[in-house]
Formats: sequence, C-alpha cells, structure tokens
Amino acid sequence: MKFRTPAALAVTATLALGTAACGGDDESPSSASGSSGQSQAQAQPEPVAQIDQLTGRSTAVTLDGGFVEALTTLKLTPSPVGDANVSAKGVATFPITGGNVTYYEPGSVSPYVQGAIMHDGSGLQLKGGGKTVRLTDFVVDPGASVLTGKVTVDGEVAAESTPLFFLDGRTLNPLEAKENGTAVLEGTTVKFKAESAQLLNETFGVDALEGGLVVGVAKITVNTGA
Repeated sequence: MKFRTPAALAVTATLALGTAACGGDDESPSSASGSSGQSQAQAQPEPVAQIDQLTGRSTAVTLDGGFVEALTTLKLTPSPVGDANVSAKGVATFPITGGNVTYYEPGSVSPYVQGAIMHDGSGLQLKGGGKTVRLTDFVVDPGASVLTGKVTVDGEVAAESTPLFFLDGRTLNPLEAKENGTAVLEGTTVKFKAESAQLLNETFGVDALEGGLVVGVAKITVNTGA
C-alpha cells in the first residue's frame, strides 16, 4: 500500500467504493469508458493513493421499501446466502473479502478510481414460484459504477459473472473517518441493471422488475490503516 498522506488513504478507500459510482439514471457514468482520444504514449501519472489489498469490512444495503413491497407482491422471498446477513430492519450486509483500489487526481486519468472490491462467499437468494435464484460473489467495479455477480438458478449456474446492479453515487453523504481505523461512506443508491431485471422476470415468470428499480442505499465501511 502506498499513499501521500493518511487522509488520502481514507478518502481513497471510501471513494473507490462509492463516489466513483456517480453515473446518471441512464447508467452511463462519464468515467466508465475513459478518454478514447488520449494518447497511449502519454505518461501515466502517479496515483494519489493505492491499496493493493483491501482487508474488509463490509458493504451494507438498507433495502428500499418499494423494492421489498415489490418482492412481497410477486411472492418472492429474499434471504441471505453464505456470510451475508439480513437484519430484522431490512439491512443486507456483505463482508468485503479482498480487492484493490487505486485513486488518481480527478481529471488526470479516466476513470480516476480503479480497482475491484470483492465480496466472495455471500449474496442474496430470491425464492418463489418453485424457483430459487442466488446472486452471489459480488464485485464492485468503481470505474464503471457497476456491481457484478454470479447467478445460480435452481442450483445451476446461469452466469459466472454478469452485471447485476448500477451504483448511483449522486446521493452520497460526506465521508466519515472513524478513530478506529475505518472510514464510512453512506448514500450510494443501488439500482437494478436491465440485464438482471430481465433475468429475474424470465425466471419467475413476472414482468414487474425493470432496470433502474431502486434496491436500496449502500453504506460502505472499510479498514483504512490510517
């Protein structure tokens, strides 16, 4: 791990999981594709901060009331998978198991936050109509503002890795750096990708799920080492 200051490290760890996910409702974040016209020969700037190995802690999503109501109407029952947990208050928590993050000065590189944040061994299960779908092994791609994952239908793998949720960071709250060596960023809105909504509609024989449907609001807690 390398960084210019402890404060930069704290900001990097949290921004990588949230603020980079700042695309609009059209799911086309400006930072996702980079500058195609930029010369490949141009020297790569030094990162402000870099975490080569993330060491926890968790991504928690407070499930949206509308999403929960939609599942109830469709007679679909959500439940945690593996190391995940869903509280009585409707907060789904997924442990961060690894990954890496590199943060550049905004505007110097596109996307300026790069990496992958892993949540192996956990996920969500949806059950109804005699079908069981598991969405597991989430990976956050901060540069593309997307969360991908593995999809299993009735025990058979339907997709090893596919886009599941769009991460809209325009609703973020300010960063909170804690004295216990963690940083918290809360407010990223998690929304269905069109691909995942279509898959679930086809699997359960419904048509109520669609791209852009709000799943909930994320709260990211990471170890900063600061």
